[in-house]
Amino acid sequence: MKISLLTLFPEFFDSPLSCGLMQRACASGLVEITRHNPRAYADDKRQSVDDRPYGGGPGMIMSPGPMEKALHSLIRRSSSPPRLLCLSPRGRRLDQELIRELALEKELILICGRYEGIDARLNDLFRMEELSLGDFVLNGGESAALALCEAVCRLLPGFMGHDESGQEESFSSGLLEYPQYTRPENYAGLRVPDVLLSGDHAGIARWRRQESLLATLERRPDLLDSVPLSGEDLELLRSRPRKLPGPNLYLALLHYPVLDKEQKSVCSSLTNLDVHDLARSSRAYGLGGFFAITPLEDQRLILQELLRHWISGPGGASNPDRREALTRVIPARDLEEAVSLVRERHGSPPLIWGSSARMTNPATSPTISFDEARKILYRHPVILLLGTGHGLAPEITDHCEAMLPPLRRIAPYNHLSVRCAGTVLLDRLLGEWG
Repeated sequence: MKISLLTLFPEFFDSPLSCGLMQRACASGLVEITRHNPRAYADDKRQSVDDRPYGGGPGMIMSPGPMEKALHSLIRRSSSPPRLLCLSPRGRRLDQELIRELALEKELILICGRYEGIDARLNDLFRMEELSLGDFVLNGGESAALALCEAVCRLLPGFMGHDESGQEESFSSGLLEYPQYTRPENYAGLRVPDVLLSGDHAGIARWRRQESLLATLERRPDLLDSVPLSGEDLELLRSRPRKLPGPNLYLALLHYPVLDKEQKSVCSSLTNLDVHDLARSSRAYGLGGFFAITPLEDQRLILQELLRHWISGPGGASNPDRREALTRVIPARDLEEAVSLVRERHGSPPLIWGSSARMTNPATSPTISFDEARKILYRHPVILLLGTGHGLAPEITDHCEAMLPPLRRIAPYNHLSVRCAGTVLLDRLLGEWG
């Protein structure tokens, strides 16, 4: 493989490429890594490669002229069409799947941005892919390019002493790697697991698979969504005790005050389908409870009869799963009663979050991301309000500590039923492994 690095600081790579496996791979000819400075292609005596941004703003932008000349020069020297990769924080997240794809290429050109980035017209002149190590910003693309070089070269046949080493590391199978041990068998009173000393290769393989699954469940559960799981795998994961945020979350289906078509505050009617479906969703995602809130006495009597039928009556006897779901329903006259019940259970008042199909006023109701909300749920009780009718009234949203983002804030059609929207919200907050 041939890798060309286009960088303002070619000396950055001196030490990493002169030691360890990278040095050995370069010396053996397994990989050829060359460095090229765009300053060599500048027209003026000062070898200028940057200029101020149009439209104003801080910092400098890498000029298109020297970069274009350098890229054309590198492409002309290539024996086959190279793949152009620009390291940038706005690029596609680099992962092991993409690394495996890049390892099949014959030639790569890595463009290391600096300052505030490169002139955007270079993206129009060349078929360039932007790649990022993650959601953070570096001084330049050099350290990201080095990480990419190492990750790609590790997959080249002959790079490591044992090629299978690359197949058993973290992310190679979509999972984190299992724990590794070496001599002595007993160190500081800690023994190597007996199965690794048994000589039972099938047992060792099973132990390693289980440890990889458990490590992934604990540290990167998001990875499990894309990993094929056997029945044995699922049984292991389900049996693992872990702290979940679901018990800290309470749904509250609010029937007053909500908006009607004329955007007036009204009291809506309770519906059988909403109660049933949101109760089942609350059970499926392991919530602390589901409040059905209405101040109207006739509506409360309807809810009472509905719950009696499915919990202690004939409905529950014929459908135990439905009975289990409906036991999550907690009748309440108003939001204050729901807050009081949660405070009594948890010993602290809950946060109040709202939901809406429309963006709300950030000055009175700041929006919280699903990722941030998920982290809060691990340590604090929360009541999530769902509005009936045409949504929560302003007197409610103005008192919410935060609002979750609309589910379809860009799409032109955003008219889900409250029971559908509530379930999607729960999945975004809790998900399969949350």
